[in-house]
Amino acid sequence: MHMTNEFRKAIGQRIRQRRKALHLTQEATAEQLGISVKHFSEAERGIAGLSVENLAKLSDLLGCSLDHLVKGALPVDTALQGCLSVLLHAVPHEKEDAVEALLRAAVRLANDTAAPGR
Repeated sequence: MHMTNEFRKAIGQRIRQRRKALHLTQEATAEQLGISVKHFSEAERGIAGLSVENLAKLSDLLGCSLDHLVKGALPVDTALQGCLSVLLHAVPHEKEDAVEALLRAAVRLANDTAAPGR
């Protein structure tokens, strides 16, 4: 299957948006993928494509689904899961229980606030 320029550009735009939202540089991202900064920059601009293997690595690195990168599908729950995944990776192992307790409290608060008649 031959990838059209428009398709490559759309994929590149989604990659750039997610990368910038996470405050990642092209250099750091390219290094994580094991490719040159030039090739990564060309992929973001839709000039070059990325291998399926690198797209899969990139989806993990950017905390989003491969489906989102390729097709643009990003349901709200997937967006939230991706954001939480990125944030949770930064939590030291010994602090995981405290963070879990905070998240559970936040969910309870959100549910209480959303309940009708309150």
